[in-house]
Amino acid sequence: MKIAIIGTGYVGIVSGTCFSEFGHEVVCIDKDAAKVAALCQGQIPIYEPGLADMVAKNMTGGRLHFTTELSEAVPEADAVFIAVGTPSSRRGDGYADLSYLYQAAKDLAPHLTGYTVVVDKSTVPVGTARQVARVISETNPTADFDMASNPEFLREGAAINDFMRPDRVVIGVENEKAATVLREIYNALYLIETPIVITGIETAELIKYAANAFLAVKISFINEMANICEAVGADAIALAKGIGLDGRIGKKFLHPGPGYGGSCFPKDTVALLRTVQEHGVSARIVEAAVEVNAAQKARMVKKIRDALGGSETGLTIGVLGLTFKPETDDMRESPALTILPALIEKGAKVVAHDPQGMREAAKLLPDSVIYVENPYEVCLGADAIILMTEWNQYRALDFKRVLATMNKPVFVDLRNVYEPNKMRAIGFEYHGNGRGHEKR
Repeated sequence: MKIAIIGTGYVGIVSGTCFSEFGHEVVCIDKDAAKVAALCQGQIPIYEPGLADMVAKNMTGGRLHFTTELSEAVPEADAVFIAVGTPSSRRGDGYADLSYLYQAAKDLAPHLTGYTVVVDKSTVPVGTARQVARVISETNPTADFDMASNPEFLREGAAINDFMRPDRVVIGVENEKAATVLREIYNALYLIETPIVITGIETAELIKYAANAFLAVKISFINEMANICEAVGADAIALAKGIGLDGRIGKKFLHPGPGYGGSCFPKDTVALLRTVQEHGVSARIVEAAVEVNAAQKARMVKKIRDALGGSETGLTIGVLGLTFKPETDDMRESPALTILPALIEKGAKVVAHDPQGMREAAKLLPDSVIYVENPYEVCLGADAIILMTEWNQYRALDFKRVLATMNKPVFVDLRNVYEPNKMRAIGFEYHGNGRGHEKR
């Protein structure tokens, strides 16, 4: 089938590339001429394992194209996927900014010729797809189209696998005609018996928010349990294993840490809260998860400060990892953006390393942060090392070498990557997260 993707951000470029891998003819469209020119040369604007190779393969195969012109793709498309950004409003009120989405709808409408399914791929509040349909109809009253919602469930760092072998595909439609088109687009997944959930448009929109909110609640829950573990002398790692083995709970997202971040959980939980408030209902569990997450990041500052003896003033802190999770260059809502400025404000010198995120981090963190190209450089003269993001390359460091170059042997492991007894045996003053049994 012929598919047009509007927007070449994270969702757009991954979706378009994977659809072309399914065998469809895909054209990705973006207003940014420089970005499109770079993509045509095989230069990918994001870091995502495996994506560059798959883009190159499908461009060579003639199935994947990039352009700035809607007229080159929309008129012939069987389906047009809108995958533009829906960031939090600049007003800071938590509402999703839908201006890019509505502009895309207005721009594509004149180019619709023949029956087309217009698919909202962006994460949007309930009711948005119907507003997009209204904009299209007002702009082009003769347009023959159906509106659909097809939310994405892509994890940064694992997006290719998530798209090619997903847990499920959610399709929100109003009639069988539109459903048939989308079934054909996802036929490759039918063949491997991927569950396909076909429902109404509003339900599909809400599924995305509900899924992210539930996972955010799970993260905040285990972080609260970790804090309790520290207070009573229990071990959060063993606790997580003990409850995660219950099939009704599951082990995923039960890893104590400095709080969730990224492009989805912070934005989507707050947007969901605004939606329920508008409709006169409540989501108190989600509200609590958001509050716990903010408090967790602040609590990590105190944890680091306590590990340093009560004050970070005049001390050098080495930081391993800056992105909100491994295998991405995404710094959006990363715990580092809350924790490190608080330490710098009190007089700490911060030296940091991240395999992929330093360029983005430099745009968002205070100018005083020093970035180095090797994790061992972080340790030179450091009064403490903080493990902020659990990149695999940090799991096999030569810790005797690390210890030998540090000023003080303080190691704060916010992700519980390392075994406390082994770290102490090497000579570190090791501080885990939620490991209250260490006090004994």
